Amino acid sequence: MKKLLIATSNPGKFAELSKFLIDLPLKFVSLKDNGITQVVEETGKTFEENALIKAKYYCQISGLPTLADDGGAEIDVLNGEPGVKTRRWIFGDRDSTDQELIDYTLKRLQGVPKEKRGMQLSLVLALKFPGGTVYTAQDKIRGEVAQKPQGHAYEGFPFRRLMIIPEIGKFYNYDLLTDEENFKFNHRRRAVESLKPILVKTLLSC
Repeated sequence: MKKLLIATSNPGKFAELSKFLIDLPLKFVSLKDNGITQVVEETGKTFEENALIKAKYYCQISGLPTLADDGGAEIDVLNGEPGVKTRRWIFGDRDSTDQELIDYTLKRLQGVPKEKRGMQLSLVLALKFPGGTVYTAQDKIRGEVAQKPQGHAYEGFPFRRLMIIPEIGKFYNYDLLTDEENFKFNHRRRAVESLKPILVKTLLSC
């Protein structure tokens, strides 16, 4: 069975990406599975640039077809912050924990009325084949920042506990949505679906 490297150290992202690709006859391997401990510096100014940096780097050192992603929260009233620096938004020189990001976001938005609490979760996937082309797909979901978090804390997904989807009036958190809603609204799933035909044509047909 052919392998696909899912280049993330975030167990939540690995599980989610694997789940959305489970219908393809591929073996999904992580950085840890491949003994990869190197961390590439994400110097891009956009989610797309960072996703491409990671996909190209880990494809080169692993020799495997590689899927990488980059994304984060963009809050309207904060001029799109935290954006590409989501994890280092608070401290700059170190990553923030999920709870630190939640607490800091609520602090920054203290007193901001509901109509000005718009935000989006944006995502770019990059798929790189050894010696071949690199492909990208992107998606996003709009919502609003709640006054306090709700739902189970899923490691690596702090903003899902903060963002309400206005269309249905529910938090964008796995345990607070039905199976149908999780499928419909998941922006990572939609991005993965865009890349599936490329995986089938380029990896599974050869």
